[in-house]
Amino acid sequence: MLIPIRDHNPSTRRPYVTYALLAANVIIFILYFPLFSDDYALMRFFQTWGMLPARLTYGDGYETLVTHQFLHGDLIHLGSNMLFLWIFGDNMEEVWGHWKFLAFYLICGLAAAGLQYVTEPNSMIPMVGASGAIAGVLGGYLLLYPRARVDMFLFLIVIFRVIPIPAWLVLGSWFVMQVLGGLSVPAGEAGVAYWAHAGGFVAGLLLSWPVWHKLGGRAYWALHDGHPPHPEARYSFAKSPIPKVSRKRRFQPSPWRR
Repeated sequence: MLIPIRDHNPSTRRPYVTYALLAANVIIFILYFPLFSDDYALMRFFQTWGMLPARLTYGDGYETLVTHQFLHGDLIHLGSNMLFLWIFGDNMEEVWGHWKFLAFYLICGLAAAGLQYVTEPNSMIPMVGASGAIAGVLGGYLLLYPRARVDMFLFLIVIFRVIPIPAWLVLGSWFVMQVLGGLSVPAGEAGVAYWAHAGGFVAGLLLSWPVWHKLGGRAYWALHDGHPPHPEARYSFAKSPIPKVSRKRRFQPSPWRR
């Protein structure tokens, strides 16, 4: 298992919008967290505020194209999304500017929901999560900083390592996995909304293209060798005094998409 923990691309501006999005997602999750003790109430909540394709087909619930982006199916779903937003969001906000980045983020989320809707317009499975919008952030990051280094935490039974990997490999392989997942998962099956992830990623690439072109396009890559246009962050590692603890956990399939 490889988990991204940080990049080597420090931002030179404070990412207020990224902080606000992180806070909004966490606070909203806390507000409806008590519903997790009642499966029926939780599903009704997700059907009301999550993106339900069949509802859109009947001309209702257009507000859920936005509201679903701030809902999550469990703590792992929330944590993984916020981790990606924390790592990659600040650099995209620096390039776009605060308000334009917010618009970029929300539009990518709309594009993600749109592609998921097109693949299953009559689905009764609600889609929740910021994954589509964050996928757009990943797509834009890949275009602008393909060779920026991303530290990946390798967890393989008893092997624990932090490995720096170029962004094009991390994010490109992630996109390929989403496409393959979308092609392999039967329509109407709950779980991961792969096409939403793919749609958000492509939207992020396309929306960031004018920004990349304005910066110089290929000349921008050549000038900085595909790295950020400033010195990369350097990290030192120290052995942790925390003892290793292993545990097993059972996972139940969720009746919603994320």
